[in-house]
Amino acid sequence: MPDSQQQLSRYEPAWESLQRYTIPQWFKDARLGIFIHWGIYSVPAFDNEWYSRNMYLRDHPAYKHHQEKWGHQSQFGYKDFIPMFTAEKFDPDAWAALFKKAGARYVVPVAEHHDGFAMYDTALSEWNAAKMGPERDVIGELASAIRSQDMVFGLSSHRAEHWWFFNGGREFDSDVNDRRFDGLYGPAVQCEASKDHGAEAWRGRDWTPRPHAIFMDDWLARCCELVDKYQPQLIYFDWWIEQIIFQPYLQKFAAHYYNRGLEWNRGVVINHKFDTFPPGTTVYDLERGKMTGVREEHWQGDTSVSYRSWCYLEDDDFKSPTTIIHDLVDNVSKNGNLLLNIGPKPDGTIPDEVVNILTELGAWLDINGEAIYESLPWHTHGEGNAKLGIGHLQEKGTEPFTAEDIRFTTKDGALYAI
Repeated sequence: MPDSQQQLSRYEPAWESLQRYTIPQWFKDARLGIFIHWGIYSVPAFDNEWYSRNMYLRDHPAYKHHQEKWGHQSQFGYKDFIPMFTAEKFDPDAWAALFKKAGARYVVPVAEHHDGFAMYDTALSEWNAAKMGPERDVIGELASAIRSQDMVFGLSSHRAEHWWFFNGGREFDSDVNDRRFDGLYGPAVQCEASKDHGAEAWRGRDWTPRPHAIFMDDWLARCCELVDKYQPQLIYFDWWIEQIIFQPYLQKFAAHYYNRGLEWNRGVVINHKFDTFPPGTTVYDLERGKMTGVREEHWQGDTSVSYRSWCYLEDDDFKSPTTIIHDLVDNVSKNGNLLLNIGPKPDGTIPDEVVNILTELGAWLDINGEAIYESLPWHTHGEGNAKLGIGHLQEKGTEPFTAEDIRFTTKDGALYAI
């Protein structure tokens, strides 16, 4: 491509320019991805992946549990789990082989969760897995293993919420207030609605105080570092980036990422929730919920193999393989993908229940994959009267599907009824 033509095709950090974006065909065809929540929160294995926050909230069960099992938060804080996150059995090639067997076409590990601990070798923080805990570049190793199995590598960033995530620790004598640990816990700002993890908090778009420029510049730098260093073809963003203050930074990031995709000559995807990005600029993601019918624009639904958490928990409550298969089929019939999350143990092993689910899913796809991969929706998604939990975080409202529920897909002139 001539330089002048390449220059014209580049994206600018403006919504008008970003609306030229088209969803790559690989993502539309893939239909199934694997999400991985693995980090320091896997060590306590209690409550859920928000343990890092909840252990500092004095009215939360995790607060009392932490003191009873680990000690007072001033003596044993979240940082003290890091040496226990050994990952001594972490085998990225074995993980990738399992995901391939499950029928996944792309894999998305969490590069940084709300807790601020980077699972990759970053120049922007000392609090990372390459320097502490396992002392391995987890994201880099997974990138190589995933690509060696001919799957697409992506990653996710949940950094945005870190602005306020540890603020419960500001309210009493805890290690959050020790300035030596600001690199992990800070800023921990008392922020409007941040104590509420309910529906109202998720919908808010202008919490105060808004993140300052130092935090926002750091957020953008971390996101761009991930793109430039690991060249992921998918970036998943969790909530809270819909805050008004993020808008110019989102435009800058998207332009940078899409331009890098042009340089790599590979189609790239940004996943987002709510109305964070204008229509036509990214791919919409729906967490733990259902669509009412066929969505014209391709989308993604994400859920976990577990009902209770996204990370490993002791005595977790797992879904059946049948439930997961039904989730996949329902999403595909409505023009969507399924991003299915797993939570490995802190030593790097994948729980037997998860291995069973993924194996059964792959066996089903070995037989029925022609109705899933590269398929298109029909003029209606299906038939049946099962009650569905429509919308964000409404999964618990979905009844089990039965033989009376039918879902349709099409491909190459064939109509599939599942």
